[in-house]
Amino acid sequence: MTATNQYDAIVVGSGVSGGWAAKELTEKGLRVLMLDRGVMVEHGADYSYDGKPAYEIPARNIMPEPLIESDYFIATHGYVSPASQKFYNNDRLNPYAYDEGEKFYWIRPGAVGGKSLIWGRWSFRWSPEDFEANKRENVGIDWPIRYDDLAPWYSYVEKYAGVSGSRENLPQLPDSEFQPPMPMNIAEKWLKERLEATSPGRKLIHARLSNMTEDKPDQGRSRCQFRNQCGRGCSFGAYFSTQAVTLPAARATGRLTLRADAVVSNLEYDPKARRVTGVRVVDAKTGVAEIIPARLVFLCASAMASTQILMNSRIPGTGKSHFDTSGTLGRYVMDHIFRVGISGEIPGMTDYIEYGRRPGAVYIPRFRNVGGEEGVGFRRGYGYQGSAYRNPAWPQGFGAAMKHGMRRYDSWKFGMGAFGECLPYEDNRVSLHPDKVDRFGVPLMRFDVTFRENELKMMSDARTEGEKMLRAAGLINVQSERKEHVPGDAIHEMGGARMGADPRESVLNKWSQAHDASNLFVTDGAQMASISCVNPSLTFMALTARAADHAVKQLQAGAI
Repeated sequence: MTATNQYDAIVVGSGVSGGWAAKELTEKGLRVLMLDRGVMVEHGADYSYDGKPAYEIPARNIMPEPLIESDYFIATHGYVSPASQKFYNNDRLNPYAYDEGEKFYWIRPGAVGGKSLIWGRWSFRWSPEDFEANKRENVGIDWPIRYDDLAPWYSYVEKYAGVSGSRENLPQLPDSEFQPPMPMNIAEKWLKERLEATSPGRKLIHARLSNMTEDKPDQGRSRCQFRNQCGRGCSFGAYFSTQAVTLPAARATGRLTLRADAVVSNLEYDPKARRVTGVRVVDAKTGVAEIIPARLVFLCASAMASTQILMNSRIPGTGKSHFDTSGTLGRYVMDHIFRVGISGEIPGMTDYIEYGRRPGAVYIPRFRNVGGEEGVGFRRGYGYQGSAYRNPAWPQGFGAAMKHGMRRYDSWKFGMGAFGECLPYEDNRVSLHPDKVDRFGVPLMRFDVTFRENELKMMSDARTEGEKMLRAAGLINVQSERKEHVPGDAIHEMGGARMGADPRESVLNKWSQAHDASNLFVTDGAQMASISCVNPSLTFMALTARAADHAVKQLQAGAI
């Protein structure tokens, strides 16, 4: 193993957090090496099925069952398709320790750009309540920051990335720096009026999406074309991805080096200086390993992958990590609980259909445990993501009758799914398998993560309240379903290396900086001390930009 040329900073991972880290650090004058274990994907050129109709995609874009069973058995819980397959991890080549009794869906990307290529793009600020609830309820650990610490950084990343949505002035869901929202269709407008009138305290609002409704010519990006093919990659750059937004900015500085197929196994550490000295990298194609030194490391590999790297950075002769003096590394792992769906038919308006395919529709923000509400039987809350739609009617008969039938549409329907907050539990944890390693010699991850009584009660309430709301608003044939709740399924996993004020209780400080190494920052989901009930990616962006600003100032001051 040989050392390569020195960089000012190494960024591990190229997703939402890694892209922002690379952009901010290079723009502040640092020479940055970005490492990603996935294959290279260049913006536009490597979006093989962007804009293609189904008949030009293998298997008409329906994932063949044998391929699901052999290579993508984790990622195919409704996510991967032949058109997006190249962006996902191959579970046969890159497994984790899926032992009996350990049920966790670790749905991973397998390409440069990470989850920024495949995410749902729902983009919300967290509320003041989200940063205060742990302390008030004596749950987990108190956040060492508050909403006001992050608010200017939310604004900073929103203005650059582009977020569409509507201003609502809701304390539990702060407004962003919005571009105009994607319009509701006629059925959603009908439902909004009736739902808000019949269910006081509930709101139905525009989706908040990192899909632009206005062009950004200075970034070479065009507004959304309403194709709803985002998971294949968007050559227009209409949604936020590393490829379209942060990577071009970092490259424009001339100070970025990007390496794909670079698997980071662990961090090298000097216990006397209490500093990370380098990153051990294995070439995914050749298997050759090397140690790359750097003054500064940003670990942005995703919550579980970053935790795995930290846990595998072990004190020689022991199984203990250099970064676990608190004993909390790998603990307090969380994910959103969901898989509760409610739907019904909207009467009338059969003269109208919807043209175009929006990538998002409407949202019902959290209304439980807001404003001093008590007596609902569980802590925290949930929200619903949904849409109204009309599908073509199923054709009947043959010949002319079938052709005419294909021009008809079924009635308007509305469907929504609930996303709820999971509390931080100490024994929801991940660990390294004592015997099994991957093809690069890295111990496989083991998961011991479950949802508890609080989360299950919350989803029962979401199902009951969802039915009541839709019936009260005038929908007919209202029905609901509740599927199995498996952690990881929402792909919003967080925790494992939480931040906190006390080094005895946390891995990171309020700047996402390791207590045990001042030159190490972890700015993906691993740092989260709780998870709100809304999607987390916008918060990852803001925390990363904030951490990069602090890191560079510390470097300049000689503190790192």
